[in-house]
Amino acid sequence: MPNIVLFSGSSHQDLSQKVADRLGLELGKVITKKFSNQETCVEIGESVRGEDVYIVQSGCGEINDNLMELLIMINACKIASSSRVTAVIPCFPYARQDKKDKVSLRAPISAKLVANMLSVAGADHIITMDLHASQIQGFFDIAVDNLYAEPAVLQWIRENIPEWKNSCIVSPDAGGAKRVTSIADRLNVEFALIHKERKKANEVDRMVLVGDVKDRVAILVDDMADTCGTICKAAEKLIDAGAIKVYAILTHGIFSGPAIARINDAPFEAVVVTNTIPQEEKMKSCPKIQIIDIAMILAEAIRRTHNGESVSYLFSHVPL
Repeated sequence: MPNIVLFSGSSHQDLSQKVADRLGLELGKVITKKFSNQETCVEIGESVRGEDVYIVQSGCGEINDNLMELLIMINACKIASSSRVTAVIPCFPYARQDKKDKVSLRAPISAKLVANMLSVAGADHIITMDLHASQIQGFFDIAVDNLYAEPAVLQWIRENIPEWKNSCIVSPDAGGAKRVTSIADRLNVEFALIHKERKKANEVDRMVLVGDVKDRVAILVDDMADTCGTICKAAEKLIDAGAIKVYAILTHGIFSGPAIARINDAPFEAVVVTNTIPQEEKMKSCPKIQIIDIAMILAEAIRRTHNGESVSYLFSHVPL
């Protein structure tokens, strides 16, 4: 692939390497370091003049440092005369701060701020995965490709859950209803919803199950899990409602705070996450966590974008 350079930020080197291997490319030379006052410094170690540049940086770990590093890398490539700069952001940072809610009318809409920052830094195109709300694409005036983990999730369910034909796909909140009904339709199984009431962020107050999971395998599907309070309470609710087994499948496994302890105590057969966020350390302390590799989806999106081909094939297929 001529005229293409792939750089990796420091948030998820492993994923970047897998994407590069899949594309048959070497990762571009870039040195990221911090000055003693904690300012981020990025040096691009090769010419990018006239090149199609892709920078892989996920919104995880030290989120603010990694976001700043991405902005500096985009800007460095832009002012070094690259023809186009695409930010590949598997997990979009601040995606949950996407609207003002009834509780706090002075809340910021930080996802829009991040969109503005990326545009001002010089990004021409964004590739991301399972945005918390699809409308975040509208915060940008540049092209955004929001890829879906759904095809890879369907493949995992068919290959790893022997009794998937007797399953029920469950959304842990009303917001995920669309995602769940889409998967249930593709598998030709039933779906259910859990209605939750939150008193404040990261704390769930009351849950009501809508649908029937008795004598079925319940598969909880959500776009992200942070402290895991919701999915762990949901799992207990499903077991109480007569589910035989409970699985959780999540695109972004943030797993902060007490998440790992909660998963270990919860009645899950497995908690399946994609590798948009590095999970190696968490897997050591939680044997229930399993990984779906989405590097080939990102790699194929990069290849198709570079060659000017349609990306919509990836919305319903996993690249071979």
